[in-house]
Amino acid sequence: MDALARFPGSYWRDLFDSRVGRTTWPYGSGVWSKKEFVLPEIDSDHIVSLFEGNSNLFWAERLGREHLGGMNDLWVKQCGISHTGSFKDLGMTALVSQVNRLRRAPLSRPINGVGCASTGDTSAALSAYCAAAGIPAIVFLPADRISLQQLIQPIANGATVLSLDTDFDGCMRLIREVTAELPIYLANSLNSLRLEGQKTAAIEILQQFNWQVPDWVIIPGGNLGNIYAFYKGFEMCRVLGLVDRVPRLVCAQAANANPLYRYYKSGWTDFQSLVAGTTFASAIQIGDPVSIDRAVVALKATDGIVEEATEEELMDATALADLTGMFACPHTGVALAALFKLRDQGIIGTNDRTVVVSTAHGLKFTQSKIDYHDKNIKDMLCQYANPPISVKPDFGSVMDVLQKKLNGKI
Repeated sequence: MDALARFPGSYWRDLFDSRVGRTTWPYGSGVWSKKEFVLPEIDSDHIVSLFEGNSNLFWAERLGREHLGGMNDLWVKQCGISHTGSFKDLGMTALVSQVNRLRRAPLSRPINGVGCASTGDTSAALSAYCAAAGIPAIVFLPADRISLQQLIQPIANGATVLSLDTDFDGCMRLIREVTAELPIYLANSLNSLRLEGQKTAAIEILQQFNWQVPDWVIIPGGNLGNIYAFYKGFEMCRVLGLVDRVPRLVCAQAANANPLYRYYKSGWTDFQSLVAGTTFASAIQIGDPVSIDRAVVALKATDGIVEEATEEELMDATALADLTGMFACPHTGVALAALFKLRDQGIIGTNDRTVVVSTAHGLKFTQSKIDYHDKNIKDMLCQYANPPISVKPDFGSVMDVLQKKLNGKI
């Protein structure tokens, strides 16, 4: 940081802004346009990039106007618009690039592969980047607890997939034991390289707002590395003089997997891990987050808030967002549900510039959407369901349905 601080904020703004959209390797992607902040000394030949980052900042104008009391400055950072469909690509490009560099160096204990425990998205990102680099990938997945779309990704990319009859926390304990014994590099967010890549999403947000700081950033939280990564990115920009403050952070958790929320409600006095219950937001179905301490640092430093969402709240929020033009994953639904609650409480104001971080693409979680719109979820009203209408294949029947649907306006 001291070396970086020798240059004024205007230097970094001009440098990073000039690289956006360039196709010159490796600067064309969002992460590596900020190489100096991620892995400054790595050779370009060692970088493993799939042109991740530089994701869309979606103006959620209709959702804010019609459903959040006229919010006119609501945005969704669509980190799921990435190679493997999640924000995990941002950190994995940094980690796998460093492993690629180390494997070419004379090490006393060569790295034979890279491994992770995963609720789905980490395994997809690791497998894709390792496949691109020709590095063996080993992933531990909790059996029957991730979507089929997530499961097929590491399989298709050639990873060694171990499906274990335990939850994510059990997979995490096992991978840590295995990597302590075998020359397998641990790729979970315990590894700070992941956070170095993920923090670039915070810098992108500032760039996209022409270096104006939003009031709030709402982030889904599971293993809790991502909220610290966003804090790290924002705070680094403040220290370097790129901005003069940081936004307030909100960590949103599913009520069925909410150890951080309970810790926050205790006044940060009583953290207890738990066995996470089943949630549609399966990627954050974690009861013993490894980055708990870092998340607390981020929240305290930004006067942050932790909120939770029930299964009905997160699925309704997801469906409502979709009906205004998005195609949100359930984890984004958790963050949106938290936003609804904080607006109702008057904590987030009508004119507050607010960014909701969307962590994955909705196409990875289509079964949950199918069940919702079929009203096939037990004990859930599914109030925004929009099922297809069965109609006889004749003109009169079609016209009857359309006249009714459009209130006779055709």
